[in-house]
Amino acid sequence: MASNQVNGDLKLSILDLATMYNGESATQTLQSSTDLVQLADCLGYTRYWFAEHHNTKHQMSTSPDVLSAHAAAVTKNIHIGSGGIMLPNHSPLKVAENFSLLEALHPGRIDLGIGRAPGTDGLTALALRRSREAVTTYDFPEQLDELLSFLTHDFPNDHPFKNITPSPDKGLIPDIYMLGSSDGGMQFASHYGLGFVFAAHISPQLAVPMLRAYRKNFNPSAFMQEPNSVLSLIVIAAETEEEAEYLAGPAELQWVRWGTGAFHHAPPTLEEASSHRYTAQEEAVRQENKGRFVVGNVGNVAEKLKKLATEAMVDEIMILDMLTEKNSRHKSYELLADAFNLKS
Repeated sequence: MASNQVNGDLKLSILDLATMYNGESATQTLQSSTDLVQLADCLGYTRYWFAEHHNTKHQMSTSPDVLSAHAAAVTKNIHIGSGGIMLPNHSPLKVAENFSLLEALHPGRIDLGIGRAPGTDGLTALALRRSREAVTTYDFPEQLDELLSFLTHDFPNDHPFKNITPSPDKGLIPDIYMLGSSDGGMQFASHYGLGFVFAAHISPQLAVPMLRAYRKNFNPSAFMQEPNSVLSLIVIAAETEEEAEYLAGPAELQWVRWGTGAFHHAPPTLEEASSHRYTAQEEAVRQENKGRFVVGNVGNVAEKLKKLATEAMVDEIMILDMLTEKNSRHKSYELLADAFNLKS
């Protein structure tokens, strides 16, 4: 398991949505993800996760298990996994089979991050789950129980799935994390003794209290003996404040569009973002979004991240990658790796 020491060396990780920037093709976008995970592996980043989103025009992150298989095959040391598998869309047995298989292929390097949301709209959720009852019924607690029991081969004796074997090897258990942007994910993580990743880019005001509550309420388990928590948010570092603000423009504009109901625009380019004139409504949303981002020269960014980590009682920051330019993206991660001595 990863280290659980709080206030030690801060670890950095990456969350990839496989977004198609600047008119890229799907193949170009996935090649960019491949290049970035290989760079992150060389720079000393702790883990690299893929999200699960469906029915999106500009994201290729539909299948984090498939992307994880590819990323693990082209790297050597970095942990690879899902941020997350949206469990309501899947059979717990199939998730257990897939991630046991990944763990067998890449021992000690596979993470299973689990989410409770569908990661899509209602109609697409229906297409994924194939019944209206599955869409309207909230049975996540039962799903999670099944998944964990499949992974540990430990159903109660009277359970109908007792004799189903997801893998011949009982030791093939990835590191398991709950994702959350509210108290729901925190409660599951602390109750079951799982890792916990809080999405501060979704609910920045809840990040510190939820991450602190997780540590306070954590129950040791067969999965983790000590709490293991991660704070996720958007981080953009550059050599100067001015460059960082410029590079953050597209992400800021995209979040403003999402906040005002404009979901179907292509991701903004740097030029589009720099020339955009915000309306009063958009500017208000833009200011509300400031807590989702840490932007600036690398020295200031490093200090802000250390402060956030201390407040939230975490020893790891997961960066949601939203830089539109490949060179600037790589430079940002290189600067952060140097600032935090990730290779040491």
